[in-house]
Amino acid sequence: MDLALLDETLAARDEPPFRARQVWAWAAKGAAGYEQMTNIPAELRGTLHEQVPFSTLAVQTERRASDGTVKALFQTVDERPVEAVLMRYRDGRRSICISSQSGCPLTCTFCATGAMKFGRNLTASEIVDQALHFRRLETIDHCVFMGMGEPMLNLDAVLAACEKLPDIGISHRRTAISTVGWIPGIERLADSGMPIRLALSLHAPDEALRSQLMPVNDRYPLADVIEACRAFYERKRRRVFVEYVMLAGVNDRYEQALALAKLLAPRVAGEPHMFKVNLIPYNPIGGPAGAADSASRAQEQRDDRYQGSTREAIAAFKRGLEQDGIEATVRLTRGRDIDAACGQLAARSAV
Repeated sequence: MDLALLDETLAARDEPPFRARQVWAWAAKGAAGYEQMTNIPAELRGTLHEQVPFSTLAVQTERRASDGTVKALFQTVDERPVEAVLMRYRDGRRSICISSQSGCPLTCTFCATGAMKFGRNLTASEIVDQALHFRRLETIDHCVFMGMGEPMLNLDAVLAACEKLPDIGISHRRTAISTVGWIPGIERLADSGMPIRLALSLHAPDEALRSQLMPVNDRYPLADVIEACRAFYERKRRRVFVEYVMLAGVNDRYEQALALAKLLAPRVAGEPHMFKVNLIPYNPIGGPAGAADSASRAQEQRDDRYQGSTREAIAAFKRGLEQDGIEATVRLTRGRDIDAACGQLAARSAV
């Protein structure tokens, strides 16, 4: 819902200020449309239905996985693709992964979104509408900005959206923003008054390999990014999550685990551990055979280049981190049967 348009529409009708709060309260609780807002006059509900679309996004495709994961492909009013995912966990958590951009300009070589043409930044309303879509399905309580795009390149809209998430049921302490290491954004997030978590998409323990996987490393080298994350911890006293996708024969050797542990270790005795590593099994992103569009061709090339690490390699890597005191977990693979990796559904649907 475009809340600025809502305010303008209500103001043009000389409606009292509390009307906007009423509409938002209904939307944040999961109302399916204006017709459910029973404390708003019927005539006004009709006007809002005509003049303020209930969502800035149109659902193009929605897929449900055998593990309960739900992935939605939306389209903006200017026909840009946007993806978001709902992940259901046995302990009752309901976490959403949402996008900050349509496509991504940073071209990480293992990422499906990086194979797509960059569209544009999303507005705060388009970001919030991803969350509202899943709130209409059920209660949600966690959010990660780990979908399409680099959130730090659209931080004004991301933070504006974060201000609304507690109304939907997601506290700031249960919200995380993932970045490839865009240092100005990390610094701005540290200055934010909201206690939002930081996640670093790292994927390599050394500069050369990281530049190969993630060209942004040439602009913001790994050593500088780690220092920015340490400064974030000093300011916020919140541990930084390190995301590390496991690529067979590329970044999953035991000695690379030891190098990563050294990189993330406290600098002096007695300093707290600032990082927690999430090891992510690689979700292949190849496009359909014979696909003619450029995004699918790029995906096929990426799929030929990378394969996921074996369970044994992931377990050995985890042991290498833990023996040097770095806490590590292996992320559950979710939604593999519905193209749940970032950018997959949009690229396939474009064929």
